[in-house]
Amino acid sequence: MKITDVEVYVVDPTGGAATYNEEPQNVWTFVRVLTDAGVHGWGESSNFPANGSFIIADAIRRLRPWIVGQDAADITAMWHRLFRKAAYLGPRGLPTAVVSGIDIALWDIKGKVAGRPVYDLLGGKVRASVPLYANGWFAAQDGHPACAKPEDYAAAARRVVARGHAAIKLDPFHEMVPYHTGYLTGGITAVGEEFGVTCVAAIREAIGPEIVVLIDAHGQYNVPTAVRLARRLEPYRIGWFEEPTPPESLEALRAVREQVSVPICVGERLYTRWDFLPVLAGRLADYLMPDVVWTGGISEVIRIAALAETYHVPVTPHNAMGPLQVVAGAHAMLAVPNFFRLEHNVANVPWYDRCLDRPLDLRGDQLHLSPRPGLGVELDPAFLRAHRARGWSG
Repeated sequence: MKITDVEVYVVDPTGGAATYNEEPQNVWTFVRVLTDAGVHGWGESSNFPANGSFIIADAIRRLRPWIVGQDAADITAMWHRLFRKAAYLGPRGLPTAVVSGIDIALWDIKGKVAGRPVYDLLGGKVRASVPLYANGWFAAQDGHPACAKPEDYAAAARRVVARGHAAIKLDPFHEMVPYHTGYLTGGITAVGEEFGVTCVAAIREAIGPEIVVLIDAHGQYNVPTAVRLARRLEPYRIGWFEEPTPPESLEALRAVREQVSVPICVGERLYTRWDFLPVLAGRLADYLMPDVVWTGGISEVIRIAALAETYHVPVTPHNAMGPLQVVAGAHAMLAVPNFFRLEHNVANVPWYDRCLDRPLDLRGDQLHLSPRPGLGVELDPAFLRAHRARGWSG
């Protein structure tokens, strides 16, 4: 079964309505791999911010000659073929995002040919459904404005918990939003720090002690700032402090790890098993969060999870892009024993469902996958073309 074509779609189903730092936020790159057997598969290679989805889409187009003509059944061979093509550029980040979309699409094809869901090909279910944690619950939705004050966060947290979520995540330090992709000193003002800590205190008081509260630091801090913030948040029993320092320095992560008591989670900006190994070997994190559309697709997430299992460290994939990221991550995690929860942006659910041929089966904080073959969902090329992201010529 030979690959005959690779189609790339860069889509903004919101029409530019969703923005972050004045940049369109929900710009997603989808890949469709076609075969001479008439079977196709869907994948995703989205990346935000800094026009990442456009850059990846262009890279997929340029790598098309090394994809077309290959056997769609040989997923591992294709993974290495594309990964090694970037050896002289540095094969992590942009190259692994390209690999991710193709890898996910090939798993979709393999499942369709076998007549089985992807999770079944990965060894079958180890749980009935995929537990989620909620992100995006503080954004404008359901007639409520975006949270701006501690009391807003408290009210929004009560609402999302009332909808059945037992774990929620946020970055409460508003002052740092411009530095999400603009790290300079890594510091924060006393006013900005106090605002964030007060928000977490209000949330904890509003929802009680049983709900898991996860804090995302977005890699924005220097070592002393990260240590101080983690210590200040400790009384509120946070489930983890995510990406306390920028991802390029494991020594900075080690310095924070040695000085704080709260659990640490890292990995959304680590790529492949080779990046995760030193984190595990150095015991630098309590949770790993590989991203299925950035680190190399379903194949690599499964390999990272198996590696983490040997250290008894749970995986909890980063999941802030499009709907196939949710679905592909869920298929992988349904078959992984050392799994905690899958990230889930509640504000994006309407946009997910607009892209898919059927809504995600969300029940409280659980995602249920169907037994349909492959990924179990389809995208409509006509819809994707009609919602082409501004600036994409595909």
